[in-house]
Amino acid sequence: MQPTPTADLTALLAGDAVAATDRALLTYYDDATGERTELSASALGGWAARTAGLLRQGCQLGIGDRAAVLLPPHWQTAAVLLGAWSIGVAVSFRSFAVGGLKPVGPGNEEPLEAVFVTPRRLDSWLEVVPAARHRFVLGLAPNGALMDEVPTGYRDYLAEVSSYPDNIVEPGPIQRTDVASPDGTTFREWGAVAHEIAAMLDLRMGDRLLVDVAEHEEPLKWLLAPLAAGASVVLCANLDHSGLDARIAAEGITRVL
Repeated sequence: MQPTPTADLTALLAGDAVAATDRALLTYYDDATGERTELSASALGGWAARTAGLLRQGCQLGIGDRAAVLLPPHWQTAAVLLGAWSIGVAVSFRSFAVGGLKPVGPGNEEPLEAVFVTPRRLDSWLEVVPAARHRFVLGLAPNGALMDEVPTGYRDYLAEVSSYPDNIVEPGPIQRTDVASPDGTTFREWGAVAHEIAAMLDLRMGDRLLVDVAEHEEPLKWLLAPLAAGASVVLCANLDHSGLDARIAAEGITRVL
């Protein structure tokens, strides 16, 4: 089967690989706070659509523009990535094994258009973040709470994105050969890699994959590979290993990463 390009958000979330839009597609736990957030395919698609609206209508971005997503595994991270890719924005993120994100400077004069970062990661990316025209910060607080204090020069992603509709944005003339990351990797190539990783993990339609986010930050593993296989994901931050067996049973886990 030809890999589905991540540019086609509708196909990725509502196609054959994810047959039922009302089933749990991504469940996020944080054992430090007690948070449990569950999103169906349609709910995640709605958040991705809002992100696409924020970038396309609010920031005037589209095919070929560059964004950095400097976020840990989280349901909001999934929304940002899928929303950006759905309108053809080329995305870099910290755990990309191919290429990588370089600060603007001699030999790398092409600026970022947008950046998404958490307050904790601002200091680590000071060379990169100020170069972006549109800067969004994500507090990743339980239950999607807004930030009490937003760093100067940034906008609260949740406050901004909530004003956009949650209907799927038409992807437009995005091609499989369009660039999906600033290192030149195309949507077709990332799609192929996602399918290869899904096969390597032996993920199959209907599987439910538990991921310890402290061990696996790569979105190819915790997001794209499961979607390509038609699997759902349970992301666990600050995982309490003493309760792992109970969670596996409660969530119907079939694979652990």
